[in-house]
Amino acid sequence: MTARKRASANPSVKEASPKEIDKTHQSKSPIISDDPPLAPPKTGFIFKLILFFSVPYLYLIVYRYKIDLELRRSIIINAGLSLAGFFVTLWMIPVASRYVIRRNLFGYDINKRGTPQGAVKVPESLGIVVGISFLVLAIAFQYFNFTSDSNWLVDYNAALASICFMTLLGFVDDVLDVPWRVKLLLPSFAALPLLMAYAGHTTIIIPKPLIPYLGMDVLDLGWIYKLYMGLLAVFCTNSINIHAGLNGLEVGQTVVISFAILVHNVMQIGASTDPEYKQAHAFSIYLVQPLLATSLGLLAFNWYPSSVFVGDTYTYFAGMTMAVVGILGHFSETLLIFFFPQVLNFLLSLPQLFGFVACPRHRLPRFDPQSGLLTGTNDGTLVNFFLRIFGRKTEKSLCTYLLGFQGVSCCFCFLLRYLLAGWYK
Repeated sequence: MTARKRASANPSVKEASPKEIDKTHQSKSPIISDDPPLAPPKTGFIFKLILFFSVPYLYLIVYRYKIDLELRRSIIINAGLSLAGFFVTLWMIPVASRYVIRRNLFGYDINKRGTPQGAVKVPESLGIVVGISFLVLAIAFQYFNFTSDSNWLVDYNAALASICFMTLLGFVDDVLDVPWRVKLLLPSFAALPLLMAYAGHTTIIIPKPLIPYLGMDVLDLGWIYKLYMGLLAVFCTNSINIHAGLNGLEVGQTVVISFAILVHNVMQIGASTDPEYKQAHAFSIYLVQPLLATSLGLLAFNWYPSSVFVGDTYTYFAGMTMAVVGILGHFSETLLIFFFPQVLNFLLSLPQLFGFVACPRHRLPRFDPQSGLLTGTNDGTLVNFFLRIFGRKTEKSLCTYLLGFQGVSCCFCFLLRYLLAGWYK
C-alpha cells in the first residue's frame, strides 16, 4: 500500500478510427512525452546510511568475532555481489520508470494533494526492479558458495522460489488491484515451495521456567510447526504492506529490520561453536545482504519527496524475504520482536480489517496544503496513532519518527535477548 491514487481512463477520449491509427503508424516524428523527468536519486543521503551501517557491521565481522575464514569469505563475496546489486538498482529504476509510465502504471501522491507535487505522475510498482535484481544476485551467488551435494542447496532454491512467487503475485496485485481479502491469502500460496521442501527440525526449545511444569525441554510440533511457518510468512508479508502510506516508510522499515537481522546473525555466528547453527545464520546473511543493498538503491528514489512508488510488489517481496530468513535461520521469535511496530500496527488495524469499524480505501492522514502538515484521523494505523499522540507533522518528519521507533524496537530486542540469556532458554 502506498500513498497514491491511480489514474483512471478518461471516458471523454473517443477511440481513434483505423485511418487515424494508420496515420499514426506512418508518422516519422518521435513521440515526446510532456511528463517531467525522474528526479535524481538522493545518493548523498544513501551513502551516509551505507557508512552508518557498514562501520559497526564490519567491526563485528572483522574484529569483534572470530569467524571461520571460509565462512567469512562467503559473506564477503555475497557483500560484493550485493554492492553490485545496489548500483544496478540505481541504474535500472529510471529505465523501468519510463516503461511503467508508458503502460499507465502511475499514481498521484495523496499526501501532496493540492500542491504542484500532487499533480505529478509518479511511476508505480518499481519494487519489481529490486525483486529481479535480488533474485539474479541470489542465483549467481550459488556459483561461489554451494556445491551440487550441499545440504542447504534445496532449502536455498526453495526460498528463492517462494520469494520469486511472492514478487510475481505482488506485481499482479499492482496491475489488477486485488481486493485485500484475497491479498491475505497470496503469501500462503507463495510459501508452498518453502514448506514442501523444508526438511529441517520441527521442534521448539521449551523456556527454562516452564520445563518443571511440562516435564520436557524439547517439544516436537510436527505439522503444527509448518503451519506456524506459513502463518509467519503471511504475517510478515502483509504487515509490511499495511504499515505504509508515507514516502520512504515501506523501504525504510525494511532497511532497518534487515540491518538488525544482519547484526543478529553475525552475533550468533560469533558466539556459537555448532557448525550447523552457524550455517543456518550464514544462510540468512546470504539473503539479507542483497535485500538491504537493493532496498537502499530503491530508497534513493523513494525517500521524501518520492519520485517512484514501490507498489505491493516490493512490500510482498520484502516481507516474504524476511520471513524466509527468519524461518530457515531458526530465529522467528527474534524476528517477531524486530517486527514489533508492525505487530502494533496490525493490532490497531484489526477492527477495520475485520469489518467492525468502517474501513476506507486509503487509511491515510489528512493533508493540509497550506501548512504542509499531516493530521491524524481515527483510522487504526500506527501512522495516524503517532499523529494523534505527537501532533501534526510534515510527512518527512513523521516518517523519520516511525523509522526511529522501528530502530528502537530492534535495539530493545537485542537488550531483551541479553537480559534473558541463560534464564529464558
